[in-house]
Amino acid sequence: MTKFIKKEIGISCTINTEVGAVLAALRNIYETSSTPEDYYHDTTIHQQSLKSLRALIFNQQQEWQYTDPSIYLSPFLDIIQSDDVPASATSIALSALIKLLKLNIFNEKTPGAQEAMNTLVTATTSCRLERTDHLSEEGILMKVLMLLNSIMSHPASCLLKDESVCRVVNTAFQVVQQSSHRGNLLQRSAKFVMLEISQTVFSRLNDMEVKEGENSESDSEDLDDNDVVTNNGFSLRCVVDIFQFLCSLLNVVQTVEIDGIVSQSNDEDIQILALVLINTALELSGDAFAKHPKLLRMIRDDLFHHLIHYGTRSSALILSMICSTVLNSYHFLRGSLRLQLEAFFTYVLFRVAKFGSSMQYQEVALEGIINLCRQPTFLIETYVNYDCAFTCCNMFEDIGKLLCKLAFPMSSPLTSLQLQAFEGLIIIIHGIADKVNKGGDGVSFGSLPIEITEYSPFWEEPIRKEDELDTWANTLRLRKAQKRKILIAGTHFNEDDKKGLDYLKITHLIPNPPDAKALAYFFRFTPGLNKTTIGDYLGDPDEFNLQVLNEFTNTFDFTGVVLDTALRSYLETFRLPGESQKIHRILEAFSEKFFNQQSSEIFETKDAVFVLCYSLIMLNTDQHNPQVKKKMTEEEFIRNNRAINNGKDLPREYLSELFQSISNHAIAIFAQGGMLVEMNPSRWVELMSRSKYIGPFRACEFDHRLGRDMFSSIAGPTVAALCAIFEQADDDEVLNECIEGIVSVARIAQHGLEDVLDELVASLCKYTTLLNPYASAEETLYIFANDLKPRMATLAVFNIANKFGESVRGAWRNIIECLLKLKRLKLLPQSVVDYDTLVSAEGGSHSRSISGDSKFGSGRGNASMTTNRLSNLLLESNEDSLVLGGSEFEQNLRVIQQCNVGNIFSNSSKLPVETLLNLGRSLIFAAAGKGQKFTTAVEEEETVTFCWDLVGAITCANIDRFSTFWPAYNDYIIAVTQFPLFSPVPFAEKAAIILFKLCVRLLSTYQSDKYAEEVMFKTINLMWKLDKEILDTCNEIIIQTVCKILTEYSGNVQTQIGWKTLLHLLSANGRLPENYDQAVEAIIQLLSEGQNMSRTNYAYCIDCAFGFVALRTSLVEKNIQIMDLMANSVNLLIQWYKECSDPGSSMSNASMTSSSSAEDNAKPSNFTLHLFVKLGEALRKTSLARREEVRNQAVASLKKSFELALDLELTSTNCINCFNYVIFAMVDDLHEKMLDYSRRENAEREMRSMEGTLKNAMELLTDLYLLYLKTISENPGFRTFWLGLLRRMDTCMKADLGAHGPSRMQEVVPQLLKKMIAAMKDSELLVPRENDDLWEITYIQIQWIAPSIKGELFPDVS
Repeated sequence: MTKFIKKEIGISCTINTEVGAVLAALRNIYETSSTPEDYYHDTTIHQQSLKSLRALIFNQQQEWQYTDPSIYLSPFLDIIQSDDVPASATSIALSALIKLLKLNIFNEKTPGAQEAMNTLVTATTSCRLERTDHLSEEGILMKVLMLLNSIMSHPASCLLKDESVCRVVNTAFQVVQQSSHRGNLLQRSAKFVMLEISQTVFSRLNDMEVKEGENSESDSEDLDDNDVVTNNGFSLRCVVDIFQFLCSLLNVVQTVEIDGIVSQSNDEDIQILALVLINTALELSGDAFAKHPKLLRMIRDDLFHHLIHYGTRSSALILSMICSTVLNSYHFLRGSLRLQLEAFFTYVLFRVAKFGSSMQYQEVALEGIINLCRQPTFLIETYVNYDCAFTCCNMFEDIGKLLCKLAFPMSSPLTSLQLQAFEGLIIIIHGIADKVNKGGDGVSFGSLPIEITEYSPFWEEPIRKEDELDTWANTLRLRKAQKRKILIAGTHFNEDDKKGLDYLKITHLIPNPPDAKALAYFFRFTPGLNKTTIGDYLGDPDEFNLQVLNEFTNTFDFTGVVLDTALRSYLETFRLPGESQKIHRILEAFSEKFFNQQSSEIFETKDAVFVLCYSLIMLNTDQHNPQVKKKMTEEEFIRNNRAINNGKDLPREYLSELFQSISNHAIAIFAQGGMLVEMNPSRWVELMSRSKYIGPFRACEFDHRLGRDMFSSIAGPTVAALCAIFEQADDDEVLNECIEGIVSVARIAQHGLEDVLDELVASLCKYTTLLNPYASAEETLYIFANDLKPRMATLAVFNIANKFGESVRGAWRNIIECLLKLKRLKLLPQSVVDYDTLVSAEGGSHSRSISGDSKFGSGRGNASMTTNRLSNLLLESNEDSLVLGGSEFEQNLRVIQQCNVGNIFSNSSKLPVETLLNLGRSLIFAAAGKGQKFTTAVEEEETVTFCWDLVGAITCANIDRFSTFWPAYNDYIIAVTQFPLFSPVPFAEKAAIILFKLCVRLLSTYQSDKYAEEVMFKTINLMWKLDKEILDTCNEIIIQTVCKILTEYSGNVQTQIGWKTLLHLLSANGRLPENYDQAVEAIIQLLSEGQNMSRTNYAYCIDCAFGFVALRTSLVEKNIQIMDLMANSVNLLIQWYKECSDPGSSMSNASMTSSSSAEDNAKPSNFTLHLFVKLGEALRKTSLARREEVRNQAVASLKKSFELALDLELTSTNCINCFNYVIFAMVDDLHEKMLDYSRRENAEREMRSMEGTLKNAMELLTDLYLLYLKTISENPGFRTFWLGLLRRMDTCMKADLGAHGPSRMQEVVPQLLKKMIAAMKDSELLVPRENDDLWEITYIQIQWIAPSIKGELFPDVS
């Protein structure tokens, strides 16, 4: 026997068994009945049909699969439909049918299967229970449900007609209703069967194709059976009817009688069942709903209307189910539910979460919001579709602020609602932070806020093109900026309408001249506008106001809307003005719009609409004004409106409906401020009307720019809420989540939200307990060691400073204050405290940490790892303290080591300039005592030193851009010196030490920008002016710095102020005995090399050299060497002169310029002359030194200088000036000095020494005169010059030394005169000439000075 034959025989046996069981039940009742005759007649026919079936069971002519199912199902169907069959037989027949269906004897391809399946449904749903007792009825109903479920799950169920499927659903629902008064099991079974049936029905929706004629959303349009039945299943009409039935179940009410009072309430059991089934349908075929307009319309209109209506009127369980339905709708159909989702949030979730009757109710609404926020794209899509759209609310902003408000704790411990809101807030923060930073460091975020530079229609939504995503994102950002400005304009408008409209023009929100449509949209959709002002504006007779009124009215769509609903929607947007003409104009515009869009032919003219509108407004006042005692009746209202429709009456039914509507529900002119607005029918009609024209809900991916912008809208409340939670929370897990949220906020704020980051850091610093001015060091250490919050806050502060320091601005002040407190508590690692360690770490590599120890971290890492790492650090710290033990101080030190404080400064080269400015400003102000309280002078000095060390550290790390930030630092220093309680000690001293170190660092390399060097030396000079004593207190660092620069980096010094400062400091500090040798070697090296001397520093070099030579304690041999080098420096002047690159003279002394000689302009420049005179004057002054060797060397060096100066090609005037200012002055000073000593007692030795120097000077004078005689003689002033020279000869010749005897000059002068006059004679300068008295004057002067040589010099004169 084959397997197939065995299966066929098995089916036959099964059918035979079921037939036998039913027959046995019928016979049993016949035998036990008291009236067997009655049952015999009632069941004979059924028994006969069963026996006939038994005869065919084993003699069928074909396989069971091809046998018409009606043959073996009909006898059983007859029994369950019979009124005469008792309950036991009916029950067995139902069981038999269930068993036969489960065997899958036939399928959809079996002949007669369709008729059999539909007959099966008809019989099952018509099962008779007349002879069933109450106890057996529940069991039979259970089997009916099981049979219905078996029918729908059978392979041939696809052959069922629409009516059959609907009957199945209806029957199952009837059992649900009937079972409410029966056992719990039956009701649960009935609901389960309905769920199974719904799953079967809606699972096939994906396979249904839209047929012609199905695209209409009209409920009145029926589908032809031939069009809707498909081979793959029943028709769409069936699905539409069932879904409509499910939606209607949400509005089922039950009648309840309590104490004789009958009331109606929602049947929550039915609502729950309906929501379960609707959710099932959406979960199975959510995407398919969008393909079928009828189903989509029901979801958009019927379903969401019910969801919003009952969302605030049902239990927490119903609300939870509603939220699940909305979540499913968002997932599958959000593209078509833009306004519906907005309305659900506005009228349900926001309202319940804020004003829920119980905390449980609020938690359910909050959970609904949070579940949506968990969806990957919900946040960005909400922001794009609502917050960036002018006609929609700021949904994302409202969600964020609501969560912040609900999470904000007023006391401890936190409630479950606060914790739930906190969870939602954390989800939003992490969701934005992870995606904002996903693009990497090279992503541009753009400026915030975005500026509106030109007008563009703010109500138009940008069209997204795949290849223009950047343009689309920027347009969205512009729309958001416009929306924000419009809200500001609304505030101004409420205060002064003209001011508000002017603001719209100024901010380019409306064009200039104004556009009526732009103002109409402003009035129509701007929330919070003064409705009275809008009404007055719209009713104004001005031509432009009338244009605005028409455009305002055109923003409404009254297609298919009844008159009273349209009027309600219209009048809710403004208050009708009191002036009758204004009312007339407004109602006239409304009437014309309504008349043009009416879908019926009720009104023949727009005047009929106008009159009826007036009548409705009067009726509204009559019915709902408490001062009106006698109310208008319906008949009176109808009578008052006769013949208004072009001389005809309006339909009585129409007027009656209007009367009842107005009487029962007053027209709300507009919602008063602070009152909750309900979703009434007119608003829903308006919403559905708008949904036809508004753009679809746009699904989009996250954009980093929009992410940053969207967070900025909730940043303030978010920071405040997180900080408050951190302050009030006690649970460690909540604290960790809070810190992670704070760090995520920093991750977002680093991209252009500097104010937010500053606020965040400032708040965190408060929780470190380090800024408590009243706590002692011991108290602070104890709290820090025993409380988790301060440690977490401290770690977070420095973690943010490390990771996101480039975006910190003003909060650096708080960070520095914390740092200073840690310094005073001695909790900072030595590598942070020690300046040299900091600088050496920076100089080595900016990418490595300060110390090789891993405790300092590795600089800036991936910001996304920050939150996890922070918690791990604390855990590691706690574990270390348990394992390693140690005191509280040691435990605290380990925590601070994990803060990586040093990385802030070692990595400061990565900070932008603005951040450097804020960081430096905070340090400089702290060093000046701003915000600091010092208990001892030692503490003040340590703090100031530490601050300047840090300034030095960050400057060294950024030495390559020194000129970009140090000018501001210099301004900060000047600013702090103006503080009322500023003390230059120890500020100036500690600053000077760092400044000199920085100076070496700066000048160690050549700077192309001289400004950096200039501003550095300005700051150094400022410190010197603040405290003159720093030359003594800092002499060691000063002399080392200056000497190092002059000996190693002098070629890098380029500015005048730089050389002046360096050489002045060298001269000033070199006078100290301990510094003399080092300083002298530096100036000698500078002078001897000569290559680093320039026009800029020459004068300062000479001054410095003179300063060392003039020292009484200086070494003679050093002085001689210096003066010799000074003389040799004339070669540099000659070189510069020959290069013809003089920048021009800075000397303006009139005595050194000639106004009579044009040759001065062709000879060496005045500036070069000035430098030469500067050298000469220095040597001249040295010639007055106390030591004779020095004086004589000065005279010799001066002679050498003038001899070398021949190559300078000095003009005659310049030569005379040089003699006057240098040589003549030197002779005069030495003569006066000699006479001064002659008048002193016991000073003969000094006098004779000075006399010897004078002798050398006179000889120098003679030699130089002869050297430059030719040049000088060419000057018109030569006669005067020669007389001056003779006068000095005379003065020296006749010097009176008093008791010391005659002067040796009496021997020297005649010889010098002979030498000069002889030379002048040889050059024929001194010969008698007409009109020239030089010879005569000379003769007279010689006769006066040295008569003894007159004859020798002038032998021809008797």
